[in-house]
Amino acid sequence: MKILYLNPSGVFGGAEQSLLDVIASVRAARPDWSLSLIAGGDGPLIERARELGIAATVAPMPESLAQIGDAGVAGPAGTQVGKFSLAASMALAATPTVFYARSLRRKINAISPTVIHTNGFKMHLLGAWAAGTTPVIWHVHDYVSMRPVMARLMRFQAHRCAAAIANSNSVADDLRATCPDPSSGAGLPDRSGAGRRARRLFGITTIYNAVNLDRFKPDGNVAPLDELSGLPSAPAETIRVGLVATFARWKGHEVFLRALAALPAGVLVRGYIIGAPVYQTRGSQYSMPELRAMAAQLGLTGRVGFTGFVDDVAAAMRALDIVVHASTQPEPFGLSIIEAMALGRPVIASRAGGAAEIVDASGGAVFHSPGDAADLANRIAQLAGDSAKRQCLGRAGRAAAERLFARPRLAQELVPIYERVASAGA
Repeated sequence: MKILYLNPSGVFGGAEQSLLDVIASVRAARPDWSLSLIAGGDGPLIERARELGIAATVAPMPESLAQIGDAGVAGPAGTQVGKFSLAASMALAATPTVFYARSLRRKINAISPTVIHTNGFKMHLLGAWAAGTTPVIWHVHDYVSMRPVMARLMRFQAHRCAAAIANSNSVADDLRATCPDPSSGAGLPDRSGAGRRARRLFGITTIYNAVNLDRFKPDGNVAPLDELSGLPSAPAETIRVGLVATFARWKGHEVFLRALAALPAGVLVRGYIIGAPVYQTRGSQYSMPELRAMAAQLGLTGRVGFTGFVDDVAAAMRALDIVVHASTQPEPFGLSIIEAMALGRPVIASRAGGAAEIVDASGGAVFHSPGDAADLANRIAQLAGDSAKRQCLGRAGRAAAERLFARPRLAQELVPIYERVASAGA
């Protein structure tokens, strides 16, 4: 079996970590299989894949294509306040996209994979166009319905997809509603062309993301968050509360900052924003200066640290007493939640989407209402003042991570799908 993974960039976010976990799990379970990766740009993903013994190459995506996205620009609590002219951007990228798809097809043909596993909306589409007769599996990490343009394009290409994997039941339900199975009669007609075997979306399977329990364990290196943030050391009794996320506007950075500003004066808490802008899609992210200015306007100077990108996320989380997940929109999964659980850290999670689903299944976190800074402030204050509760949540989270999110499970669930798809396409 030869599996080719396609990812739109080489940068490192939650979807890329999930992809690496998949590759590592399959490599361990099927060492005789040939695994390879093509990414649309260079970056840490390429290096880490190679460390796993994977043949990882870069097929540079044109900038005009890499920057296309219909996420828009979100304001407070995820409200939509503006959107770039997506139609104009797509028109400018049309010709580069055709040439890129052709180039990608040549690279695919050179590898001659048995199955193609795509990661990210752009690669779902590009992989489907470039795959020829090779079966394609979409690994969907986000709500398709929230991307109107991508939803239309994916519906149009669903006949080329052999199977789909969703990272939560919430995402799976959304995908079923947005891209009906063509074989049910609800989808679009087959447009694969004369002489080609029709590729049907014959199953959507939920496979939860996983966490490397050896790397994300309670004991280990602890990152110097104050030093990374350029702050003086906090008093010993300070409760460290952190948001670990990319700078996507819906990840709740503003809600987190407003919650810190709303804490009672007697609560000795220092906040940390751990992460940086990652993706190239225009208008979808905060910049570091924006967040620093927001913190200053809220009177948080010296009370919140900005670490920037931290390579060792586990070490950064170990330095926290409480991990906050503050997404203002329904979270498809919430990788940072299970990472914090594996580290034995208590979590305050936004109660919506896949994040609520995995917390309900695990019991290792408490909830706050999405976008409600006052509610989040109350939860932070409660946990900051209750060390026994923090310890109880930490123990429950680690136990849940071991029970539900261990990395070897990925291959156990994925390998049968690969084999089924390969057999159907033979």
